[in-house]
Amino acid sequence: MKTLFTSYNLSGLQLTNRIVMAPMTRSRAADTVPNDQTALYYAQRAGAGLIVTEGSQVSRQGVGYLFTPGIHTDEQAAGWKNVTHAVHEQGGKIFSQLWHVGRISHTSLHENGVSPVGATSKTADNTTAFAYDENGNPGPVQASPPRPLLTDEVKSVIQDFATSAAKAFGAGFDGVEIHGANGYLIEQFINAGINDRDDQYGGGTIEGRLRLALEVVDAVVAQVGRERVGLRISPFNRIFDMPAFEGEQETWIALAHELSKRNLAYVHISNRDALIANDDGKDFLTQFRKTYDGTLILGKRPPKAVLNRIAPSGE
Repeated sequence: MKTLFTSYNLSGLQLTNRIVMAPMTRSRAADTVPNDQTALYYAQRAGAGLIVTEGSQVSRQGVGYLFTPGIHTDEQAAGWKNVTHAVHEQGGKIFSQLWHVGRISHTSLHENGVSPVGATSKTADNTTAFAYDENGNPGPVQASPPRPLLTDEVKSVIQDFATSAAKAFGAGFDGVEIHGANGYLIEQFINAGINDRDDQYGGGTIEGRLRLALEVVDAVVAQVGRERVGLRISPFNRIFDMPAFEGEQETWIALAHELSKRNLAYVHISNRDALIANDDGKDFLTQFRKTYDGTLILGKRPPKAVLNRIAPSGE
């Protein structure tokens, strides 16, 4: 436990401790632009070794919740610059989380009421977006049927992540975290039960299903440097209608292998409860750690027995 309060060198970025404030959706940016209250909120939490912001959409297409901030316009970047300044004034470090929700969205959130996009045309059943209902009131509404992205559109999404990463650095962020977890766009491509595509991003092979995640990582790294890029994933996730699929552990271990080669700032594994509860996932962290040798951030503190298996030295 004492190790948590010791400093840590994150790819050349010195953190005062090893406690990370994980991203939490707040829906407090009425016009998608961070404001003075946003700056105050994060500055008050600058005692964490690292703050990862709430998810910030990389394009208008990527939005799935009302009142969430973006990081794809100059106005949004200017708002975030006030936030990073406030955090740095308190001695903190802060990463921007780059987010595209994919199919977890609603037509009322999009220009001209167009459909959300995703890996598939399958609707996320029993899943809500935070949007406007039929009476124009904000609240939880069933996610709309999505439209599968065309192959050329996938390339545009990858560029959106890279462009937003550049804007984040212009706004003073210390790094960026790519949101590849929790049933959103990147995980929709990874999950074989969702991805029914027949192009190079298709669900027929592990390589195809991992392609979007890795191409986003590579594009963002090319923009801002590997030492300032993290990736969040949620293996064995079941929220937002994400099913179990054959070869699930093999898929995530293959991703771990690829990420090790890229030597990112970190990998952030969320949804620890799903791993502990799932029979296939109980030993997953141990296997992942054997494959991925970089910095690992774990959402929620795992039980001591799990920590001892993946970090017996306390590191």
